[in-house]
Amino acid sequence: MATFHDKLSLSTLILFCVIVDVCSRGPVYKPPSVERLTDRFSQSTVNKSYDFAFGASNIHVTNNGTSAALSLDKSSGSGLVSRNKYYYGFFNAAMKLPAGFTSGVVVAFYLSNADVFPHNHDEIDIELLGHEKRRDWVLQTNIYGNGSVRSGREEKFYLWFDPTQDFHDYSILWNNHHILFLVDNVPVRQVAHTAAIGSAYPSKAMSVYATIWDGSEWATHGGKYAVDYKYAPFIATMRGIEMEGCVANSKNAMSCSRSGVSSVDPVVGEPFSRLSRQQSGAMEWARRKHMFYSYCQDRNRYKVLPSKCNDN
Repeated sequence: MATFHDKLSLSTLILFCVIVDVCSRGPVYKPPSVERLTDRFSQSTVNKSYDFAFGASNIHVTNNGTSAALSLDKSSGSGLVSRNKYYYGFFNAAMKLPAGFTSGVVVAFYLSNADVFPHNHDEIDIELLGHEKRRDWVLQTNIYGNGSVRSGREEKFYLWFDPTQDFHDYSILWNNHHILFLVDNVPVRQVAHTAAIGSAYPSKAMSVYATIWDGSEWATHGGKYAVDYKYAPFIATMRGIEMEGCVANSKNAMSCSRSGVSSVDPVVGEPFSRLSRQQSGAMEWARRKHMFYSYCQDRNRYKVLPSKCNDN
């Protein structure tokens, strides 16, 4: 039988949950210790690395150009695009996401060359999706190569922290060996460059984008839970910019990780070609505890699983 003290503690907890709206987020997990790839690269500023892509009136660069606030309201979303295009590299943004009811809101950090190859483009995506019920954010990763958009390779994760309370690092490592998606330096997904993936592996120079936009039509069950603009503006803040790779307009860019070591390639060598034991363990933890969807498990979508799934 519960004591008076137990009942009081439970009442206090319920009141705390109502006030701060955290209990619906479920348990908070502490990730395993892992090497910090973000410490291997120097930070840049928003105003040195990016230009405005769209929604300029909804972009506010602050702190002497080191950070930017991207907002979505009923008039427009907003986005930044890198000044350079890259063949390979390490790309990071530390972001703090909008709080409250964010159904249909999409914050994306990704690489793409759709502007140059509209029907044959490559893309590497980190998309953060506002959740329609639990007020959580969902992390979605995806890749396309050479226009293979009909066979998306989505995987979805719940985060092990509240991304609206503080800044967290979202990173992409891309070279000839593999693509890594990392959150706070924890690898959550690895896409190896093997024969099984073939031409679907991104291989052409890409720009780096950071955007916020209305994804109601696809992000929440076909628009079932659309963006509610009475909660606008939705503001995502970013800083901690790291953008080091083979610049497409440099003389030796095409040699990046393709024919031996290149001085212009910052992601070549042992630390970037395979996961360490520590990183492998951390990725297994992230996928076991936090991944809730993988295209390789979607039998409704694929009667015959893609060959890459068999390779894994």
